[in-house]
Amino acid sequence: MDEKGPLLFNSDYDYIKVNGRPHEGGTELAPLNSYPSTMATQEEEPQRAAWDNKVQFMLSIIGYSVGLGNIWRFPYLCQQNGGGAFLIPFLIMLVLEGIPLFLIELGIGQKMRLGAVGVWNTIHPWLGGLGVASCTVTFFVALYYNVIITWCFYYLFNSFRSPLPWSYCPERFNETVSEPEPECIRSSETAYFWYRDTLDVSPSIDETGGLKWWIVLCLLLAWVVVFFIVMKGIQSSGKVVYFTSMFPYIVLTIFFVRGITLKGAGAGLVHMYTPKVEKLLNPNVWLDAATQVFYSFGLAFGSLIAFGSYNPPKNNCVRDVILVSITNAITAIYASLVVFAILGFKAMSNVDKCMYKNKVTLMNNKLISTLEISQELYEIKIKAANASGLIFPECNLQKQLDQAAEGTGLAFIVFTQAIVELPGAPFWAVIFFMMLLSLGIGSQIGILEGMLSCIFDIDFFKRIRKPYLTGFVCTICFIVGLIFASGAGEYWLKLFDSFAGTIGLVMIALLEMLSVMFIYGHEKFTQDIEDMTGYRPGLYWQITWRFLAPAIMSCILVSSVIFRIINKSVYSAWDKDKGETVEKEYPNWVMGIAVAIISSTILPIFLVFLLRRFQVVKLDVDIHQGAIRRIDTTVSTKEMIRDVDVDEYDSQEEFEEEEDDRGGKSFKMEVMEF
Repeated sequence: MDEKGPLLFNSDYDYIKVNGRPHEGGTELAPLNSYPSTMATQEEEPQRAAWDNKVQFMLSIIGYSVGLGNIWRFPYLCQQNGGGAFLIPFLIMLVLEGIPLFLIELGIGQKMRLGAVGVWNTIHPWLGGLGVASCTVTFFVALYYNVIITWCFYYLFNSFRSPLPWSYCPERFNETVSEPEPECIRSSETAYFWYRDTLDVSPSIDETGGLKWWIVLCLLLAWVVVFFIVMKGIQSSGKVVYFTSMFPYIVLTIFFVRGITLKGAGAGLVHMYTPKVEKLLNPNVWLDAATQVFYSFGLAFGSLIAFGSYNPPKNNCVRDVILVSITNAITAIYASLVVFAILGFKAMSNVDKCMYKNKVTLMNNKLISTLEISQELYEIKIKAANASGLIFPECNLQKQLDQAAEGTGLAFIVFTQAIVELPGAPFWAVIFFMMLLSLGIGSQIGILEGMLSCIFDIDFFKRIRKPYLTGFVCTICFIVGLIFASGAGEYWLKLFDSFAGTIGLVMIALLEMLSVMFIYGHEKFTQDIEDMTGYRPGLYWQITWRFLAPAIMSCILVSSVIFRIINKSVYSAWDKDKGETVEKEYPNWVMGIAVAIISSTILPIFLVFLLRRFQVVKLDVDIHQGAIRRIDTTVSTKEMIRDVDVDEYDSQEEFEEEEDDRGGKSFKMEVMEF
């Protein structure tokens, strides 16, 4: 027995008490027999990092939440799901799903002042796998998200050339004659530059095509830049967010002012926001809205928990959640205005080019004497020519606007074509890809912070300096990420995007909400929010936390699983002979990798639960932090933990007698060194 007093344990997960009062303001929790019985003193934990100021925190969380999806995913969903009518389900899901889960993650991180692994271990050790699962998902997403940054770097470097390299088809020499590259003629200048010059894409995922040295160098640059930004945690990344968070809004505003003055911009905006209310009867529209809200906030990655943990205990996290949510929604809508103003201009330019070619053909066939004819006469002549057997392509603005694009197709093919049409195209290309870089790096900072905070909260890794550990993680990510620098790199990226951050992420988010509400206790969490902010969450929060948001998350999870089962998993492969993409099924061995990816994001949840439930101590590797700090129990957790708090007894002897009366065992252990 140590001179400081006895340490009392019960069976299973046992609470440590020193000198009759909780150690460090609470009790300590550790699995029985997890650690050797030795004489030691508890080392004081290093002080947790903190934000320099409130502005730095807000910019960091906005930079993380407002990402590439606001630019190339939300406008596409609006176009496909009813135009302006899509804003109705989007805003409803924002209120019922996004904001409630956002506050749970930010609030629990601020209360516990720990990363994801520490938070879920603290609520209950059986939930420790949630933190590990979040870290695993974050690792997979960080791998391919930095590849998008890599592509932005490559396009940025090429944007300083004039004319832009994607504005013309390269020439090839055939004996003594030069002619445009046939693959480029069959597709388009921007598509050729993307698939052939940038990716040098292979015809299928089965053929790797070897590493592309220019992509490898840009990938290395991307990881070096990210490393120097996050090497010291928020002490270094907090300085960069002033640029990465503000610059995209400056660029969006420049594009908006320029875009609305362009011919066809009005048609693009009308097409974008004309409400098609009948679409709201389609349940897939509501599912798309719920899914977009979930991913646009970056929920369940552990990043929001980490960001919250760096806040002071009395920070008003409720106000922060509301402000960031409004900012996120407004940014998505504002970006849509910019995107469709530019795309309207592109569509109008394509129609004008189409009509010019048709007029030249009409003139060559002596059907008109001049190119300067009215629109009415043009349509009459085209109709007559088609009736006589001459086939003219249809120059229809609506069809041009209906051509939907999202993701890399929107950023690197469609939008780059619009930039080519602008006067001073290199300038617009430079600021556009700098904007994408800022958005990508801002989100990548948050993604890595979520993963690194989990690693830093593990006791073993606290002995390693942050820059060294961060450098090691970035090096591993770079090496694994080389698969994306091959000819099949884009196909692998789409595979990871489809399977790494979908089912597993939604399941983690659902279990997080259920754990806080029904294991930690909704009453205690409500009280925590009131203690920290002075505001007590009312009926809206209680209903969404306990009923509506879990139901929505369950619908997303079930529909995602059903979709994967019913539909064959396909990817778009580039066919150079056709000059377009064709759908191909993933081969079986690739689907095996996809299943392994999903399993690795889910298994930690159940594995840690089983290890700790049945106390398989030898296999329970140190994913808890030496001893896990726990919070006071509530009615909902006492029964699950089956503890007896020593405060209920007047003495140690009375506690031991009670243990003997109910057939239990009491243990005496000395202070342990961790």
